[in-house]
Amino acid sequence: MLFEPFRIKSLEIPNRFVRSATYDGCAEKNGHVSDRQIALYEALARGGVGLIITGIAYVHALGRISVYQNSIAQDNDIAGLTQLTRSVHRFGAKIAVQLFHAGRERGKIFQTQPALAPSFVAQDPFFSGLHRSMNEAEIIEVIDAFADAARRAREAGFDAVQIHGAHAYLLSQFLSPFTNRREDRWGGILGNRLRLHREICKAIRAKVGEDYPVVIKLGVEDGFSGGLDFTEGSAAAEILAGNGFDALEISQGLRGQIYSQTEYRTGITRPDREGYFRHWCRQIKQRVNVPVMMVGGLRSFELVLEVLQKKESDLVSLSRPLIREPDLIARWQRGNRTPSTCVSCNRCMEALLQSKPLACYYTPEK
Repeated sequence: MLFEPFRIKSLEIPNRFVRSATYDGCAEKNGHVSDRQIALYEALARGGVGLIITGIAYVHALGRISVYQNSIAQDNDIAGLTQLTRSVHRFGAKIAVQLFHAGRERGKIFQTQPALAPSFVAQDPFFSGLHRSMNEAEIIEVIDAFADAARRAREAGFDAVQIHGAHAYLLSQFLSPFTNRREDRWGGILGNRLRLHREICKAIRAKVGEDYPVVIKLGVEDGFSGGLDFTEGSAAAEILAGNGFDALEISQGLRGQIYSQTEYRTGITRPDREGYFRHWCRQIKQRVNVPVMMVGGLRSFELVLEVLQKKESDLVSLSRPLIREPDLIARWQRGNRTPSTCVSCNRCMEALLQSKPLACYYTPEK
């Protein structure tokens, strides 16, 4: 069943494998698609991935987090993005773009002005970047920016869009009570902290129509105590599934200080360490009536097959294994079912932080 087609609304995916959105650090400095990115995504398409989700494309200049990050904030971005979608479609794969706003995380990189955030949080042990609380007009501007970006995505030939609502970025900042301390209609109770998500979805629908798939990557629990807990996170997933989002990819919200408190955990070298978000995904799958994607340390064919057979998820998302082996899915389909050779060392992630391009930097010890 892993190699059978699956449908999300109007989108038919050739198999159940998703390349989870991964920042690649390869965009041109003006945000446009580079030749290196074309080659990277073509390799994934040739390698058997059914649905490729691109890494963090910023929808607004103040949501940018890297000088080597793709832009979908201007109409002149469409031409390069169209070239990217065409290159992937030639190999039979589908492609979605991940729409992104960094929120306060921008303040870690660009320090010329305070980054936008739901609230200013003083003495935050997990964040020290310059940031300030957004006003109403700025929130509305962000909503419009997501909607316009989705319109550009459809024009560029993307088969779907994914809203980034996880991993410490703007939407997860609004959802978490740790970073959202507002007392207006955008803060307080869960419904208010989800208002930005729902308004973005509504605005996107007005631009792209009801038939176009709109997916969200949702952080359902923060990586430290005192933030968003799973009780609220799973309720948020249920609310969003009933308010216009066509599929959910389940991940983590705000990050802690060490890898075990983040979405890219290490030491995934045994089957019992795989699928570290599996318990979240399993429970949410029972509560929603839209497709669910499981991500987080999936490495072995047997495990991902079991996940689908037990109906704990509809699709499986891989990131680091496909950095090391872009043809992993094709290898599994040919009958070589040995696990991914990724050792979860995170050297790929650390290289990105040093402005190096996405690649596997692991060298086995001799």
